Amino acid sequence: MSEKAMIVAGVMSGTSADGINVALVRLGSKGGSRSRDRSLSATGTRGRDPRHIFTLLGHAEYSYPAQVRSAVLSAMNAKQASVADLARLSFLLGELYADAVLATQQQFRTKADLVGCHGQTLYHQGEAQMFLGRKIFATWQTGEAAVIAARVGVPVVSDFRPADMAAGGKGAPLVPYLDYLLFHDPKIGRIVQNIGGIANLTAIPAGANVSRVFAFDTGPGNMVIDAVTEKMFGRAFDRGGKIAESGMVLEPVLRQVLKRRFFRAAPPKTAGREEFGREFVREFLRACGRARKEDAVATATALTARSIVDAVQRFVREQSVPATKASFRELILSGGGARNATLVGMLAEDLAPLGIQLRFSDEFGLPSEAKEAVAFAVLAYETWNRRPSNVPSATGAKRAAVLGKISYA
Repeated sequence: MSEKAMIVAGVMSGTSADGINVALVRLGSKGGSRSRDRSLSATGTRGRDPRHIFTLLGHAEYSYPAQVRSAVLSAMNAKQASVADLARLSFLLGELYADAVLATQQQFRTKADLVGCHGQTLYHQGEAQMFLGRKIFATWQTGEAAVIAARVGVPVVSDFRPADMAAGGKGAPLVPYLDYLLFHDPKIGRIVQNIGGIANLTAIPAGANVSRVFAFDTGPGNMVIDAVTEKMFGRAFDRGGKIAESGMVLEPVLRQVLKRRFFRAAPPKTAGREEFGREFVREFLRACGRARKEDAVATATALTARSIVDAVQRFVREQSVPATKASFRELILSGGGARNATLVGMLAEDLAPLGIQLRFSDEFGLPSEAKEAVAFAVLAYETWNRRPSNVPSATGAKRAAVLGKISYA
């Protein structure tokens, strides 16, 4: 029996803290499309419906006001913070998320039935550590969902990561659920690579079911590039990779950084500002010494590209059985990093010797900048229908879990 189709607003703000992405998605077996819509068909998983239909009705991006971005970056992985300011920030972000959903609905003349909001990650600790006498793991995505529900007038699913962590997982990555639905192929093994603040990949062997999918964070995405660009040039990011294009990669620095434990550790693994935030950038710039500013940006860009390709070689190809290894022939790129031409060029050049073709999620009807917002629309829809949507083989969880918490309007 087909279930009710819904329009879900997926809301994503990533570790780059550059703003809010909203995607309006029609989900369910009755999803048709108008001429301006993008229809994305995907084979179902776990023996459920033989077909899901995703119809992307529209997506939009909204920058954080400068003061808000500064407050978010200051709160991330902070050693000290005001409890009052953190509480205020949560409610302020709830207002901004609601504004973004309402503006997107107005732009595309569409009303959502449900919102799936990832929230803004302030802290993520996927490994258990001692705290007050007990080993615990922890994650915190802020942005008050009750505010969004009240302002938009529909239920909101939020706080997706803790349920996976309670089931023994690392709470990340969660996007592999969408990656598998959209990109698995009976004959071609695909690596789906997102480059946001952090870079993460999903490896989908040819003909695999969802239990054989694995995923992990490869290291910094735009995070280090943005921080170095801001420090060196006073710009929030290197638009199109123009600064990096004019610099030279400092190979000794790059080789030294890639020896860090994170890059050598086997998956499952997750990363955030805890690994590649302020302290890392200070060490990175110290290693660059008196090199030209452009060279520092070029080296930060090469770090993202090289760490991705190293992860593909070391943890996807070398760890795969021989028949599967040969099947990986495409890497599908999404996220803000897909707009950095210099980064994309470095990736394509380094992937070519592995026989892997670089493609973009846009070629499959999914704009690269909208993918993560679409993912949380899909996860919210699954939660609303009381279905699990983590991928245990990706997160390390001991079981499938229904993700998120629901705030009612």
